[in-house]
Amino acid sequence: MLESLGSLTSSPWIYAVVALSVLLDVFLPVLPSGVLVIAVATAAAAGSATATTVAGAAEQVPREVPSLLILVLCAATASVLGDLIAYRLARRGGHRFDRAIAKSRRLTSAQARLGATLSRGGGALVVIARFAPAGRSVVSLSAGATHRKVKDFLPWSALAGVAWAGYSVSLGYFGGQWLGASWVGAAVSVLALFGAGALAAYVMRRRPTAAPAAAEA
Repeated sequence: MLESLGSLTSSPWIYAVVALSVLLDVFLPVLPSGVLVIAVATAAAAGSATATTVAGAAEQVPREVPSLLILVLCAATASVLGDLIAYRLARRGGHRFDRAIAKSRRLTSAQARLGATLSRGGGALVVIARFAPAGRSVVSLSAGATHRKVKDFLPWSALAGVAWAGYSVSLGYFGGQWLGASWVGAAVSVLALFGAGALAAYVMRRRPTAAPAAAEA
C-alpha cells in the first residue's frame, strides 16, 4: 500500500489531493479523507525511517518526505472551508432546506439540539461531531439552517479542524514509527481513528438525554 503511494506522496500534489478530499467529505461523508491523511502521514514515517537508516548516504536517496506541518495545515484549512461552504449553503437554502430537514426525524432533532447548544455557548459539540461519522455534515448544515451567527460557529469549526487533522496525522506518523511503516501500522492507526469516531457518536447520542434533564431543573 505504502509503495503504491510513494510516487504520489513524494509530489507536492499530495497536499492538494488531501485538501480536496477533506473539503468534499462534508457533502460526501463516504470519502475516506481520514484514511488518506493517515496513509500520507504513515508514508512520511516510512520516508524518515529510510533517511535514518542510510545515515551518511541520505543525500543519495531522492525520495521527498511529506511535511507533517503542511499536511496538518492543509487538512485543517480544508475542513474549515468545507464547514463554511456547507454552512452558507444551508443558511441560504431557506424553506427548501427546512423541508428537506423536516423529512428526517434524526436531522430535525439534531438541528434543534445544535441550535440550543450553540446558543448556550456549547460549541464543544462542533469539535466532538468532527470525529463522528457524518457528524461534521449534520453540524455544519444545521448551524446554517438555524441561522447561527458565524462568529459562534467559525471558532469552533477551526478548533475542530485543527484537532481532527492533528489527531489523524499523529496517528499515522507515530503508528508508522512504533508499529512499522507498513499496512499493519496504518491499519492500527485507522482503527484508532474509527474508535474516536464511535466514541464521538456515542457522546452525541447521549446529549439529548442530558438536555431535557437540564431544562427541567
